[in-house]
Amino acid sequence: MKQVLLEERFGDVKLSNLLQWRFEPHHWLIDKQTSQLILKTDPKTDFWQKTHYGFENDNGHFLYMKTDKNFRMTTKVKALPNSKYDHAGLMIRYSKDVWVKTSLEYITYNLSKLGAVVTNQGYSDWSTQYVKDKDIELYFRISRIAQNCYIDFSWDGEEWMQMRIAHLDIPDDACISAGLFACSPQGKGQSVHFDFLTIAELSSDPNEAYL
Repeated sequence: MKQVLLEERFGDVKLSNLLQWRFEPHHWLIDKQTSQLILKTDPKTDFWQKTHYGFENDNGHFLYMKTDKNFRMTTKVKALPNSKYDHAGLMIRYSKDVWVKTSLEYITYNLSKLGAVVTNQGYSDWSTQYVKDKDIELYFRISRIAQNCYIDFSWDGEEWMQMRIAHLDIPDDACISAGLFACSPQGKGQSVHFDFLTIAELSSDPNEAYL
């Protein structure tokens, strides 16, 4: 790894000046006692394009920075869902038609789907696995190297398990947005707690995605 591009530990009342909101939630704050970013989702917010439903939505909450570097982005998140399909995690975005998100999506009282959505050419592709919990803390990371991305999760931040490798329909040196997201497609008021957001530069060596 090379230099750190962003190290946001939510220790100040203000966000890093590198970060900006896309569809800023009406309710969010930085809790200095716990060093967390805490937000509540607005109603009927989501990211999804066409596949299966013919449904298109592009209004989820997204806190991001822009970079044209290869990088690894990591966070720790705990979401307290209220409604079916509530979810929150990490996202990288080139445009409405090209983006990736990873999260734990709430389905029923004791069942959720851990997975990743990859969207290319305006069509979303969701890979999932069932998890028998909802109010749990998870670590997510996304690594971007040129046109490729690598998506991993962890229960403890030490042992990482791969969920997805995907191609992105973007130029090798494209500038993309990278950061945290949260959505409530069918409800509102999901409480989401993020512990940190770090983005560190990677080389062009794909082996770095596995370190």
